[in-house]
Amino acid sequence: MEQQSAQERWERRTQRPLLALAVVFAVAYAVPIVHSSAGPSLKSACAWIEWGVWAAFAVDYVVRLVLAEQRRAFVRTHWLDLCAVLLPLIQPLRLLRLVSTLLLVGQRARMASQVQLTTYVAGSVVGLLIFGSLAVLSVERESPEGNIRSLDDALWWSFTTMTTVGYGDHAPTTGLGRLIAVGLMLSGIALLGVVTANIAAWFIERFEKDDVEEREQTEAIRTLTDEVRALRAEVTALRAPASTGASAPGSPTYVHSPPDSAG
Repeated sequence: MEQQSAQERWERRTQRPLLALAVVFAVAYAVPIVHSSAGPSLKSACAWIEWGVWAAFAVDYVVRLVLAEQRRAFVRTHWLDLCAVLLPLIQPLRLLRLVSTLLLVGQRARMASQVQLTTYVAGSVVGLLIFGSLAVLSVERESPEGNIRSLDDALWWSFTTMTTVGYGDHAPTTGLGRLIAVGLMLSGIALLGVVTANIAAWFIERFEKDDVEEREQTEAIRTLTDEVRALRAEVTALRAPASTGASAPGSPTYVHSPPDSAG
């Protein structure tokens, strides 16, 4: 059994705690938006929790980088993780913390071999739907020209945007709101492509499996036919000497007596 490296052991041990922290981040992000009348102390506590979760993912990236055997290769292959860690430092916006945390959670989830593609896609859809609704509500609620005023409106808008339906009854009016809309539309198209490719791959796999089984059955029938022919040939070869050396049944038998001697 191949021994795991220190980086792999760290990733395996910290995966579940980091996913649990991501759930804590989701609650801290949603509370001030859903309860707009929350006091300054609650909003400050939620902001500290968000920064703490982001810091945990940043520390996780640094530890993985230190434990990596080839650090330059790690940076090249995990460049999206690095961007997600540095993104909130550019400008202290809650939206950037949300985007970076979603990216980091997605990267760690993809590393888990037990996470199936269907589960990952379903989780991505639900996560983008909820966080997209919360994000657009937080930036559009106070807009004078905005028409996304409640969580119901935000959820409906996110669903129609991700499915690229776009009824037009609700639409963002701010720059950040439109940026969120672009991200949701691109994410919806990408997830739809993943689902379509997954279904097509499943059908192809089923067809290939049926084809392999059919070929195996055909080969088994051909082998059995060859064995039957070989057995017939052996039986025929065994019967041939017996039929030539023995008398035919029902044929008369002649007995030759010795000639009489002359007197």
